Amino acid sequence: MKKNVLIIGAGGVAQVVAHKCAQNNDILGDIHIASRTRSKCDGIIASVHEKGAMKQDGVLEAHAVDAMDSAAVADLIRETGAQIVINVGSAFVNMTVLDACIETGAAYIDTAIHEDPAKICETPPWYGNYEWKKRDLCAEKGVTAILGAGFDPGVVNAFAHFAIDMMDEVKSIDIVDINAGSHGKYFATNFDPEINFREFTGTVYYWEDQQWKEKKMFESGRDWDLPVVGTQRAYQSGHDEVHSLATNYPQADVRFWMGFGEHYINVFTVLQNLGLLSEQPVKTAEGLEVVPLKVVKAVLPDPSSLAPDYTGKTCIGDLVTGTKDGKPFEVFVYNVADHKEAYDEVGSQGISYTAGVPPVAAAMLVATGEWDAKTMKNVEELDPKPLFTILDRIGLPTRMRIGGLDGEDKAWSA
Repeated sequence: MKKNVLIIGAGGVAQVVAHKCAQNNDILGDIHIASRTRSKCDGIIASVHEKGAMKQDGVLEAHAVDAMDSAAVADLIRETGAQIVINVGSAFVNMTVLDACIETGAAYIDTAIHEDPAKICETPPWYGNYEWKKRDLCAEKGVTAILGAGFDPGVVNAFAHFAIDMMDEVKSIDIVDINAGSHGKYFATNFDPEINFREFTGTVYYWEDQQWKEKKMFESGRDWDLPVVGTQRAYQSGHDEVHSLATNYPQADVRFWMGFGEHYINVFTVLQNLGLLSEQPVKTAEGLEVVPLKVVKAVLPDPSSLAPDYTGKTCIGDLVTGTKDGKPFEVFVYNVADHKEAYDEVGSQGISYTAGVPPVAAAMLVATGEWDAKTMKNVEELDPKPLFTILDRIGLPTRMRIGGLDGEDKAWSA
């Protein structure tokens, strides 16, 4: 059984991860949190103690580390005795943290695909540009690496696996992410603005007719009538999980849809048209070199600051179609989360909550051996049922509707 966790990152998602690790430290052991700015880690630790989240007495310590320095991360893994690393830092640090885990033998868990700060929307499949290049090395060294273990990517990949297991043949996977909440700000993003905008300024890649196809952002939208949140407008977007699901289920069309309001689209369009979402540096009249995207990030609200006033719910799920017993078959597998409930429990908003709870569930499954794969895996390559069992218990219950969105709502069953 693996014990002791090192959390990389100190944002809103890391706060959720820390709280959930503390609530389950009988399984996960010592907990360490590391970021470039140690004071942020200290703040998370204070919030854990304030909520009385520790299930039992144990280690909960903060550290400073530059996660772009693989050797420094490896040294910290050895110093802390961590056997599981949960990387919820920037997507820019994935490969350096993964390399540190391969060097030390620690299990690696992340929640998003690696990104090069100088590039946007690389050639699909995105995992093939970075993480999958280390797959053989992980297998050779017996290192467990669970990729994209947040909610989307992550739980939605498990939803797809679960739904496909109910079918004889899969035809399509449509992932729908709706945030029907309100934070009360004029404009803000629910997670790191730099990562958020980079997702939507590039090409929308999707998998259809067993080939990659392209659209522009906001080119394709439709209304979805979903449980709890009702009818919501969502647009086809590029997203991480499309790239692994298309590889593992090449016979299925795979698309990702994200909800956007008109106000968000209008502000986004103005920023993009002005060049303020560019990742390429420019010089001011005074000769100062700046990256426009980083300037926009600096003036927007910190996503973690949205939590106290956030209200409303999220609905994220997979509509999967196929055939069973020679007849058309479809199922919608989903979760609904509440922003205020998330804040009351862990001090973070619902988007951070849905992203932060699943990697802790994955860490628990690695700790107990059920997901300790000794190689690199995307979530859909693992048994989803143990994951759903833990998520039901720790805050993100899985629901489904056989017959699709019009089906009868029910809890999943093994």
